[in-house]
Amino acid sequence: MDYSILDFLSLLGAVGLFLYGMKVMSEGLQKAAGNRLRSILAVMTKNRFMGVITGIAITALIQSSSASTVMVVSFVNAGLMSLEQSMAVIFGANVGTTFTAWIVSIFGFKVNLSVVLLPLLAIAVPMLFLKKNQYKNIGEFLIGFVLLFYGLDFIQQNVPVLDANAFGVLQGYANMGFWSVLIFLTVGLVVTLVIQSSAATFAIVLVMATKGWIPFDMACAMVLGSNIGTTITPLLASLGANLAAKKAAVGHLLFNVLGTVWTLVAWYAFIPLIEWICIDVFSTPDPTLLYTKMSQGVKVSPHEMATLAFSISFGMSMFHTVFNLINLSVMIWFTKGYVKMVNHLVHSHHKKEDDEFQLKYISAGLLNAAELNITQAQREIVVYAERVERMLGMVKSLVHIKTGTSEFNKVYSRIGKYEDISDRMEIEIGKYLNNLVDGRLSYDAKLRVGTMLSIVSEIESIADSCNNIARTLVRKEEAGAHFVDYNYENIDQMLKLVGEAMSNMIAVLCDIDNATSDDLIRNYNKEREINNMRNMLRTENIENINQKKYPYQAGIFYMDIICEAEKLGDFIVNVIDGIETQIRRRERENSDEIVHNGEVVQTGIKS
Repeated sequence: MDYSILDFLSLLGAVGLFLYGMKVMSEGLQKAAGNRLRSILAVMTKNRFMGVITGIAITALIQSSSASTVMVVSFVNAGLMSLEQSMAVIFGANVGTTFTAWIVSIFGFKVNLSVVLLPLLAIAVPMLFLKKNQYKNIGEFLIGFVLLFYGLDFIQQNVPVLDANAFGVLQGYANMGFWSVLIFLTVGLVVTLVIQSSAATFAIVLVMATKGWIPFDMACAMVLGSNIGTTITPLLASLGANLAAKKAAVGHLLFNVLGTVWTLVAWYAFIPLIEWICIDVFSTPDPTLLYTKMSQGVKVSPHEMATLAFSISFGMSMFHTVFNLINLSVMIWFTKGYVKMVNHLVHSHHKKEDDEFQLKYISAGLLNAAELNITQAQREIVVYAERVERMLGMVKSLVHIKTGTSEFNKVYSRIGKYEDISDRMEIEIGKYLNNLVDGRLSYDAKLRVGTMLSIVSEIESIADSCNNIARTLVRKEEAGAHFVDYNYENIDQMLKLVGEAMSNMIAVLCDIDNATSDDLIRNYNKEREINNMRNMLRTENIENINQKKYPYQAGIFYMDIICEAEKLGDFIVNVIDGIETQIRRRERENSDEIVHNGEVVQTGIKS
């Protein structure tokens, strides 16, 4: 066998082209339908059967069970989907991934795509230069489709032609009984672990089987191994995620492992079943015939080779499909028990305190499907805002605690700790959002991420203002100044208005996709109340100092707190401005013409 290093590198390049084509095709579809996919997952997982259908549909659409499973892990991590719902979607994703196998086997071996690939490329490339992002994304999908099949064609061209000795070695490994099944299953698992794509493994195994190197049943064993290997991507994605996401990833692994176990137990009945389906039900040639003839040294004509190659590809796709359908048909009825098993296998050994720094919903490991993981950051921003709201509650209580006492020092120290946590959360969420932008996001998604970055910055400013009020109280005591009841009453009223504005802001953040102009108007009206009260108190403060109702120094600290509280209101309304930007963008996406309403348009104008 004359096979050089250059030939081997060409084979690796062909596999790389296949993988890159699949990546581009998947990402193009994700960008074209990112928001729709989020909506589908949120709505269509109300029960396990709808969840299964959703998993099948989305995986068939984006051509990657890894991408769809990573998406599910992300949604579980974000708290948008329960573990039981995620299991149903994962079950469906395993069936949906067989769609890729059918495309590769039918189009790659039955249809001559060489006559359409270049014309398809001629259509796709100009679409990249059109103004509308949707057309660009579709063009990217078509380019990925072309690259995928060129990669498959190059794999077929660059595999070595085995001589008698090499063929004899492979034949020896294939004739060891059940040990052969385990050996080829392990090879399929390892190959998929390395390249992280069961579809690419399927393509490689398909070429090996259609060249007559390995028998049909050993090719099926490698495909079975790839089903376990493909779980590596969501497992890696869940490493830095929360406990629920880890459970979803482990559930995916467990589903494929249990399916593999029963298939191995029934191996010598299952393979004949597949052969019967192919030969008797669909009238294709015997998928084992090519290897039999090759091993016996029988000459096979090119036409017969093509026919037998298609029968093998059809049989392997049928094996993949029937295996997953049976697995699904059994597992779907035991979803609750399955979830209990996963909960038993993956459980938390300790509980983090709320005062410790932690990110609840995002992690660097969940960036595999950047277009679909924006929801992660959105949920984390809500957690961030809720943490800062608790910080505001501490400030309200600190106002009425006597300075210098252990209770005051404890609350003041806790506010400082929350301020440090706030700074770190801003950095981590910002880094995550920047990493999302570095990914292959659509233009609209990048605009959304930009808005989210500004919202994060404003929330951190709210935390800074809370800390400033606490420090002002300390400085007041150090200066020996004392407030009267009038001061305390107005500080309480001001902080009450700010607290209401903060609660309204968080309510909008929690349901930002359904936020309306009326929700925003309530926040803008609350900001006007805060501004009006600040202006009134500032005027009264001068009069009260002149009338000797309290000392000048106390009046200075009093107005520092009032003005800092008003700044809090400004930062809150800045967050609302960012949300309004998203709403306006969403309205433009949903309508070609925006109807302007004078009342609503003016809501973004601050006093």
